Amino acid sequence: MPPEASSTPAKEHPLANILINVLIPVLALSFLSKEPSAPAAELWHIGPLYALFVALVFPIGYGIWFFVKTRKMNFFSGLGLFSVMLTGGLTLFLWNKDGTVNENAAVLFGLKEASIPFVLGFAVIVSHWSKTPLLRTFLYNDSIFNIVKIEAKVNELGKQAAYDKAILNATILFGMSFFISTVLNFGMAMYFLGDLDHTAPNARELYNEKVAKVTGYGFLVIGFPIMVFLFFALRKLLAGLRSLTGFTDEELMMPR
Repeated sequence: MPPEASSTPAKEHPLANILINVLIPVLALSFLSKEPSAPAAELWHIGPLYALFVALVFPIGYGIWFFVKTRKMNFFSGLGLFSVMLTGGLTLFLWNKDGTVNENAAVLFGLKEASIPFVLGFAVIVSHWSKTPLLRTFLYNDSIFNIVKIEAKVNELGKQAAYDKAILNATILFGMSFFISTVLNFGMAMYFLGDLDHTAPNARELYNEKVAKVTGYGFLVIGFPIMVFLFFALRKLLAGLRSLTGFTDEELMMPR
């Protein structure tokens, strides 16, 4: 008799996600962008255009593969795929036919980088009033909290309004992390691309190298504030739930 198919949905492996969406693009833009006809060019130097293609094809291919495999794409995977495609489209727009780069590259790329965490922060906060709050995806979910027990106690005590306020406060605190990343991302793009020599003979190569730095450091710039704010949001949420229900932290959390 054939084994019963697992009902557990496939999940993205975090290390594979980082490798394909961050490390490979950074390495491709950093080490492949030199023109093969340039002095001291190596075998792996394929030029800025093909390096950009390599940097984009892996994240796009992975996103399509995961969608085909699972038949679903969550909001954040879709936004990440959109960001990669936007990077490619914007880059081609910023590259002039004569090999130079648009003089507004830093500002335009900075706005692109800032737009993604801004949309995320806005979505986290607005989703509080939807049927699927994004806070429940990251933090307040039934794999971490005993939500059934908590909400039963809240209903018993008639503290629904205070409960909703505690969830909203945690949502706003978490959403703020993305708005901070918005400012940091724009500043980082300006820092790395602001001194780009737009008319240099290898301007596209220099552009790719700087975009690689923005991509690599951007992972930390977004990730660090999110982790810090997620920790404080968790502590604030636990304090609010303790006050509402009288439960200890152990009673609020799912057993491990």
